[in-house]
Amino acid sequence: MNHVITIASLEELDCAAKKFLEAIGDNRLVAFYAPMGAGKTTFTTAVCKQLGVQEDAVSSPTFAIVNEYRTGNGEPLFHFDFYRIERPEEALDIGLYDYLDSGALCLMEWPENIEDLLPEETLKVQIRVNPDQSRTLSWDA
Repeated sequence: MNHVITIASLEELDCAAKKFLEAIGDNRLVAFYAPMGAGKTTFTTAVCKQLGVQEDAVSSPTFAIVNEYRTGNGEPLFHFDFYRIERPEEALDIGLYDYLDSGALCLMEWPENIEDLLPEETLKVQIRVNPDQSRTLSWDA
């Protein structure tokens, strides 16, 4: 089944994040594919906010590679940014599979840099910037 969510403006971000969480159901591994500046971190922040993570706690883990947050229920949530990963071994060195196998929600930016390491069940979400600057999220489930 193909899913599509269009975000016309920043004002729609929270609503889109809520719809997204409802649509992904029990999927725990979510990979966001998008060009630089498409809004991966912005959307991840909105998703975290919907889950009760303190908004000021969310930041791009570009240098740390992974940030751990706590949802409103106290559950862990892992936010990855693989932009700086040059070799898959670097992701393994941080204990990638420990995170992915934890059962916690894992939100991943720049997953193309570790594509061969992603489990088959990873939900692959495309974020497209439209000519009118709106964003479209799409994925097959």
